[in-house]
Amino acid sequence: MQKFRDVLSRWDRGDLSMLEAGELLGLSERQFRRYRDRYEEAGDAGLLDRRLGRVSGHRAPREMVEEMLWLYQERYFGWNVKHFHEHLIRDHNFCWGYTLTKTQLHAAGLVERAKRRGAHRRKRPRKPCEGMMLHQDGSRHAWLAGEPKLDLIVTMDYATSTLYSAFLVEEEGTASSFQGLLETFAAKGLPSSLYTDRGSHYFYTPKAGDKVDKQRLTQVGRALQRLGVEHIPAYSPEARGRSERTFSTLQERLPKELALAGIAGIEAANRFIAEVYLPLHNARFARPPEIADSAFVAADPNQLAEILCIEEERIVGRDNTIVFGRLRLQLPPSSIRHHFVKAKVKVRRYPDGTMAVFHGARRIARYSPHGALIELSLKSAA
Repeated sequence: MQKFRDVLSRWDRGDLSMLEAGELLGLSERQFRRYRDRYEEAGDAGLLDRRLGRVSGHRAPREMVEEMLWLYQERYFGWNVKHFHEHLIRDHNFCWGYTLTKTQLHAAGLVERAKRRGAHRRKRPRKPCEGMMLHQDGSRHAWLAGEPKLDLIVTMDYATSTLYSAFLVEEEGTASSFQGLLETFAAKGLPSSLYTDRGSHYFYTPKAGDKVDKQRLTQVGRALQRLGVEHIPAYSPEARGRSERTFSTLQERLPKELALAGIAGIEAANRFIAEVYLPLHNARFARPPEIADSAFVAADPNQLAEILCIEEERIVGRDNTIVFGRLRLQLPPSSIRHHFVKAKVKVRRYPDGTMAVFHGARRIARYSPHGALIELSLKSAA
């Protein structure tokens, strides 16, 4: 009020124009004129905000606020505000804005205010269209309440942040990588490139901290090379920023959704993730690509299954058996030759744990994950 009176007296003396007086007070010329008239009519009282003491017409009913706070305490405690607000709208017919939810939770002391963000860093630009680059990574976390930590394997698009595949496994490795790639490639097609960290199942690194050896391929590297998909290694945590933010969101939301749905066990959790959570997550967080065209190239799912698997060569023993891992696989009699002793064969282990033995282009037998013979087969290899 004192500042207004000082500026008003300078305007009265002619030292300031009405426009300049308004600028000094952070007002427009019209607002300054309006305040001048109110001051002349009612003095200092005319400068008070006329909304003081009046109840806003947009104020939420107290009963609704109390119900919202009760729901948070009894059913959604520990959820972040945005995630909780989405469920209020979807499941509880809540029609008020996010700001009200956040304000009321802060006022009730149920949610801490967010800490001030650090310095701004420039994000890696997105790819212009889907299928140009996929990113696969794993995150170890207590995804299921009361259970040990598990790895969540995610395969996402770098253009849209769409999650094509996500599932829980006890430990990340070659088999889980193949499973995620097979699910994605079979549904969408082959991408131009795949971006991953430098884990030992992705790349061979001669010396820790050095560049990867792209000539000495891992099982994943071999399969990607055969499919014509460029494999790009990440050399810094910052380079995986988008996936780290995605995992931060998943760690905040997914365990709570699994607990709310009463999910227990990896198999039930993976069904829930694929059938319920991923469609909702993508609808909420995926973005449309800059260019509508797709870089995916269609591929035969049957051929993909024969490439996206562990493949190793073995020499058949004198008793017509092959040692593979801790298993000894007995080759059955074959109509194409009397025996396979000393023959070079290929053994493939698929993501589901089953195995197959190939002689040249022919599959001669299939086995269960425990090494039991499933069937004799003479089909051609991919």
